[in-house]
Amino acid sequence: MPKVYPFRPYQFSNGRGDVSAKVAPPYDVLDAEDKAGLLARDPANIVAIDLPHVPPKELGPPAAYEGAAATMRGWVSSGVLSQRSAPAIFAYRQTFEFHGKTYQRCGVACTVETLPFGPREGGGILPHEQTFSGPKEDRFALMKATGAQLSPIFGLHADESGKASGLVRRLMGAAAPDLTGTTSGGVRHEVWTISDDATIAAYRDALAGEDIFIADGHHRYTTGLNYLASLEEKGEVPAGHPARRCMMVLVSMSDPGLAIGPTHRVLGGMAGYTIDKFLEASTPELIIRELAANPGAIENAIEHANVGEGHNALGLLDFATGRCFVATTKQADALHSAFPGKPFAWRTLDVAVIQHLIVEKICQPKLNGGNPVKWAFPHSIPEVVEIGSGVETGAGGGSGFAQLAVIVRPTPLDAVREISRANELMPQKSTFFYPKLATGLFINPLA
Repeated sequence: MPKVYPFRPYQFSNGRGDVSAKVAPPYDVLDAEDKAGLLARDPANIVAIDLPHVPPKELGPPAAYEGAAATMRGWVSSGVLSQRSAPAIFAYRQTFEFHGKTYQRCGVACTVETLPFGPREGGGILPHEQTFSGPKEDRFALMKATGAQLSPIFGLHADESGKASGLVRRLMGAAAPDLTGTTSGGVRHEVWTISDDATIAAYRDALAGEDIFIADGHHRYTTGLNYLASLEEKGEVPAGHPARRCMMVLVSMSDPGLAIGPTHRVLGGMAGYTIDKFLEASTPELIIRELAANPGAIENAIEHANVGEGHNALGLLDFATGRCFVATTKQADALHSAFPGKPFAWRTLDVAVIQHLIVEKICQPKLNGGNPVKWAFPHSIPEVVEIGSGVETGAGGGSGFAQLAVIVRPTPLDAVREISRANELMPQKSTFFYPKLATGLFINPLA
């Protein structure tokens, strides 16, 4: 495991009490309407800093980042934000409903040695999916302007013995939380401050030798690496410099509160697309069966599709006609010939099959003249339908965008572990660990 450290974050309300009006979901799931609603509730909501321009999928104007930095400085000087005097780690619990079941996901907020991605002796930082350039440019400009890391990275570690998870849950059972908040969807956030050396040492010991798998926050961790590199270009950066440490919430893979949801694909921008042309073009690759025209039934249909090992079952929704389908790959391990060096777990990911077979082999060459396809990445069928109606959500979309939705099952946790350890990357937006971590519970100063 990379070295783990306590830190001195800026926090709302001196790190105590209810901060529901101050915190928010991360920037990458919010749109302009979400931002406006949060600021209407409280102008000192974290989105005023963390989401300086919308959408955050590309670099915004310099004034946006300068304004965010000025707002943060004002909050610090006025006491809206205050910095802890003593370093600490923080036990962090999220209570939420997911598919009709109540979960409690428990982890620890701390800072972790900022290391390049990849395996290393004693444990490394392992990514599992590719990233986009636009969000990295946006996050770098914001980090440079504010001199702070505004959102924690969500990291997983194996913890096969359950030692770390057990320690965290015992701490939570021993006292009331110091800081609480509730975000959209009724997600409850609770934080316990841990500053005694013995407990911090016990937590470090429980993590010894383990890798950290980035579950969410690849763009933000890469931004941290780029920020450190930019400082190093200007001169020597001491070993204890704050930029050499990255704020994370670490969660055990053995924690019973882990829940993974799907990240569906909505495709658009195809000049030659109709559903009939798609069905014809996909005949060599896919077996397609039509369903009743009910988007709400697609997930159940793919969950119960009778496919053999190495085959993929995907849902399809054509927005122009409302027709729904289940598509299965004709060949087992359909990407083997194109990617023989990739692990079997990678080649049989639904999201890999969508990108490399459906988009790159069918949609782009046969329906779009070889040009790139446009994407959106919703997490639920209602959001798929919303994008199909012409709405732009935090997942993408907009008027005239949506043509075809491809519905997937959640990526298995075992696949994340296997692919990360093989030092391979999944396609962008391959996983959705529900819920997102809250932004605003901790702000990590890098200056």
